[in-house]
Amino acid sequence: MTAPSRREFLRQLSMAGTVVAGASFLLPSCSNAGESTSPGNGTAPPTGQDGRFLLRRAPELAPNGITVTGAPGTADVGGGLMAPVWALNASVPSPLLRMRKGDRFRVTMRNQLPQELILHWHGMAPPVEMDGHPRFAVPTGGTYEYDFAVTDRAGTYWYHSHTHMHTGEHTYRGIGGLIVVSDDEEERLRLPTGARELPLIIQDRRVDASGVPLYNNAGPAMMAGVMGDEPFVNGVRRPYVEVDSAVYRLRILNGANARIFRLARSDNGPFTLIGNDGGLLEQAVSLTSLDMAPAERADLLLDLRNANVGDRIMLRSLPFSIPGSMGFMGGANLQGNAMDLLELRVTRRVNDATTIPTALSSLNLPNPAAAVRERTFRFQSMMMSHTINGREFDMQRVDETVPFGDTEIWSFVNDSSFPHPVHLHATHFRVLSRTGGRGQLFPWEAGRKDTVLMYPGETIRVAVRFTAQRGLFLMHCHNLEHEDMGMMINVLVE
Repeated sequence: MTAPSRREFLRQLSMAGTVVAGASFLLPSCSNAGESTSPGNGTAPPTGQDGRFLLRRAPELAPNGITVTGAPGTADVGGGLMAPVWALNASVPSPLLRMRKGDRFRVTMRNQLPQELILHWHGMAPPVEMDGHPRFAVPTGGTYEYDFAVTDRAGTYWYHSHTHMHTGEHTYRGIGGLIVVSDDEEERLRLPTGARELPLIIQDRRVDASGVPLYNNAGPAMMAGVMGDEPFVNGVRRPYVEVDSAVYRLRILNGANARIFRLARSDNGPFTLIGNDGGLLEQAVSLTSLDMAPAERADLLLDLRNANVGDRIMLRSLPFSIPGSMGFMGGANLQGNAMDLLELRVTRRVNDATTIPTALSSLNLPNPAAAVRERTFRFQSMMMSHTINGREFDMQRVDETVPFGDTEIWSFVNDSSFPHPVHLHATHFRVLSRTGGRGQLFPWEAGRKDTVLMYPGETIRVAVRFTAQRGLFLMHCHNLEHEDMGMMINVLVE
């Protein structure tokens, strides 16, 4: 099925913006006869104190022959308020898929949305036909079969729509879930599990007076990306969770369209960083804040053993500025605004003998000394256009051809006034250096990365090696409006 042209996409957006005179679009109220429209667990989370609502956990599935169906429906966004969404298996967030390295991944995707749909397994390295390239998107009523061996190490990955020109819309409306892979190496560390493992998808939304999310990707949001001033975690607005005085494992995904979060604790206490995009780091790192761009993951240990019953600790995003950035182009929702994300309420005192590890894993990272060539990719945003090396995405064009198994140095150069989180499919890379802008690397950029954040004026060098699959894969900005508007290229691995 032929994808709509970017010119037609822009025309439709311009028409929509004219009709509503710049107002936000309400997520459409969609019902589907014969389809469940209840939230993930079928029950409304009870209203908490102080205008907060109980955090929802995603239902968990093993991808061993299951079907996931994308369809319009409704979901509880907090306190029983039902909002229209697009969801997989009537759940927001989408079901958490849990598996072990070596398992067989078998999923049938059914599309009952009014648009094309394809799912990308972000951070994993399945065969090319399984990766979710937009050229494989299926129309309304279609299905797609995923069947591959899980070769990825233990880690926190995720999945989302990769329908060209609609990735941002689909993600905002509710399509997206976590993937958790385990293996023997990780299990030997005896990290917190069960109720003391908190999978968290953090996002921001604009809402109407009743709290229903709004989506508007026209006008300024086409340049800065869609941002809002209300926190959502696991699809719930302003959530809280009850916890013990124990060690918790936080598997966090920044699932926002465009917003960067600077995570910290309200009590200024530390996190222990044990992993990121590509799984465990070599050594645990203690830190009091970390930045997360859209699509980045952080695996954190939160030690609450010194907390008292009645304590409330807020997981928040601290305020920050991005020099040289155009922000939201004069709008109210500026990148870097402070935001309270999730309140942890200590309700029970327990004895917890968890040992927080220091040595974690031995990583086989690409060696820059072995690089056989270099490539440069310039990211530019101007005049309602987002490009890489001066070109917008073409579904059929091969932009780069990379030999399988070669180590290369890639330089990402941000020539624009916006931050860009750069994501590469089918492999992970090693971040080597950052010049300009912040001029340094950070602890959360160690290890195996699939997404790295560039501020305006920065150049980031990474070591890249494709060793898992051959075929046509993608590299793109994970600001979803930038991606939808063309900041994406095809990379042929052969």
